[in-house]
Amino acid sequence: MDQVILAQKLESLRRCIQRVEEKTPLDVEVLIRDPDIQDILVLNLTRAVQLCVDIGSHIISESDEAVPTTMGDVFSSLMALGAIQSATSEALKKAVGFRNVAVHNYDVINWEIVFAICEKSVDDFRGFAKEITDYSQSGKPGT
Repeated sequence: MDQVILAQKLESLRRCIQRVEEKTPLDVEVLIRDPDIQDILVLNLTRAVQLCVDIGSHIISESDEAVPTTMGDVFSSLMALGAIQSATSEALKKAVGFRNVAVHNYDVINWEIVFAICEKSVDDFRGFAKEITDYSQSGKPGT
């Protein structure tokens, strides 16, 4: 796998995570009232999901795994390769669901859910990055 491409995508993912952490308000009411913060958070969360899919697709393309047919399948394939753990696969599949709502039905986003994602699920992206880094360096999943 091309380590330069992987490093660039992981760095972009790190920046998205950092941006979400910097802009997540202390309370959900601020998020509900502030469309600028809403846009920043949703943009960076959807970018983070897309980057994870892109990273996974890059890794899968150099394996014997079948080409995934959905974004969620990318994470199942990565798990089958031993690149990520089951919990990470499931978390990222849920993130794809959020991304789909954000991209296709932005007007119905529940800001309380977005706030919870920002507060609790950002670590899923960090875990993905660590597991992928470990796998790319050693061929073994991270722990």
